[in-house]
Amino acid sequence: MKRFSTIFAPGMVLLTAVLCGGWLLQKGVGQEKNVYFQVRLFEEVMGHVLNSFVDPVDREELYSSAIQGVLQELGDPNTSFMPVSDVDDFRIRMEGEYGGVGLEVIPRDGWVTVINPLPGTPGTRAGVRAGDQIIEVGGLSTEGWDPDDVVEALRGRPGTAVSVKVRRPGVDGGLPFEITRETIQLRSVPFVTEIGDGVGYIPLESVTETSFAEIKRAVDSLRAAGVQELILDLRGNGGGPLDQGIAITDHFLDPEQVVVGTRGRGFNQTQTYSSHQGQPYPDLRMVVLVDERSASASEIIAGALQDNDRALVVGAPTFGKGSVQTLFPLTGGNILKLTTARWYTPLGRSIHKDREDQIRALERSAITLTGVFATRPDTVGKPVFRTEGGRTVLGGGGIVPDVLVIADTLTLAEQNALRELDRSGGNFPTSVFNYAVRYLQDHPGLEPGFSLSNVELEGVHRHLSESGVELGDSAFRAARRFIRFHVEREIALQAWGDVGEFRKMLPQDNAIQRALQLLAASASTPTLLEISADPEYSDWVPIPGEMQTPEEPMAVTDSGS
Repeated sequence: MKRFSTIFAPGMVLLTAVLCGGWLLQKGVGQEKNVYFQVRLFEEVMGHVLNSFVDPVDREELYSSAIQGVLQELGDPNTSFMPVSDVDDFRIRMEGEYGGVGLEVIPRDGWVTVINPLPGTPGTRAGVRAGDQIIEVGGLSTEGWDPDDVVEALRGRPGTAVSVKVRRPGVDGGLPFEITRETIQLRSVPFVTEIGDGVGYIPLESVTETSFAEIKRAVDSLRAAGVQELILDLRGNGGGPLDQGIAITDHFLDPEQVVVGTRGRGFNQTQTYSSHQGQPYPDLRMVVLVDERSASASEIIAGALQDNDRALVVGAPTFGKGSVQTLFPLTGGNILKLTTARWYTPLGRSIHKDREDQIRALERSAITLTGVFATRPDTVGKPVFRTEGGRTVLGGGGIVPDVLVIADTLTLAEQNALRELDRSGGNFPTSVFNYAVRYLQDHPGLEPGFSLSNVELEGVHRHLSESGVELGDSAFRAARRFIRFHVEREIALQAWGDVGEFRKMLPQDNAIQRALQLLAASASTPTLLEISADPEYSDWVPIPGEMQTPEEPMAVTDSGS
């Protein structure tokens, strides 16, 4: 900024400063509480910057930066300013259909980070993982970008390609991916099936405006088929609209049972939501599955069914995204998405988990056989609540399951081998996909109970090498279990779709196997809840990796949305 070297003498400048300083000191009494003063002060600063800064300043960009600075100061990743150009995209996402690559992202540690590659979308097929930091899109560095900027860059006309580079813990340098955009159809319930003896299974992968209708159809179809027991899978469900979470829960409760409460400072932000429809199938025994990526509306569902003694919750403690976002229309069609309240379960347990607790959970995480992360639960010191039926449930953020079951984690040797696979970037999933297609061409009569032989696994190794996935013999031996799992899963997916993939992986799903065991040992909902306290059922499943701590820090998947 220029100095007043020609108009005022130095003494005059000093006198002016002293006089003005004295005036400001006199006027400073109570200024912190004077909103008008603060607004006037802000406008004065902006005016001087716009009119007198040494370089030209764009007025629109300056005010936009000021708005972003105010919101960032709140320290809340769920609060954001949406310019009018992004409003339509937001509406499309909430309604369940949009064009892009299928990656859910949030700001974390200074970079936009993937929290959930949506199943069956281009991003997932390319090999992008939860925890990956997006460092480039289209050849441009994303340093300083917010999630909306990244989402905007990832979107485009279906059929066009976008280059993405990510930073993955434990892998040197950036991993490049070339992803072809598609029209993304967001189905909350991708399929419905029966498993075991009369047990229905419904995976609710996300919560959108169509979720309740999809759940109702799914439950009705299972009941028509004679199903008496239900496993509702909320693992990996990052949540969505509050009204849909309430409507889904209402479908399984009697009238006037509390679903969720909100507490906030604003008008109508402190409320209690109760069921009112009346459940159509009160005799339906239920197990709800959750994990570290279950968040938001999915935590409302699990918490309400647990607190009301309606369902048994099995799995790992949830993410703890317990806040309400309100959309405030602004001038020019812009929207402010602002956190205005927090969610509480019917017993008054806060769903919100502090950032420090999330970081501590990160430190206890390890990668699983499926490629996502699991966290060893820490229930020490959590507040205790009692349900009406006398059961103990734990508070302290997130939903702590009644029965803890940890997914199968990788050993340290397997994790080290996996890092070698990671260095190939998107080549590994692409190579696995190509192998699966070729395998099905060579085995037209393949049956669902297939298993790759040792000779075929050696063929997989050769195929990986030919596809640019460099993996030495010792590393391949160490990663053999991981590679078998993903190759067989891809073959099943290409051969029989989502249901075929699910059934192929079912024997290795610890949480579902424990749920089936519990349902088989009970004859009613009360007995189901009662036996969950038996050590025979309540201890988590032993796992080969035994939650081995990685030699290098690894990002943990979450589903805050």
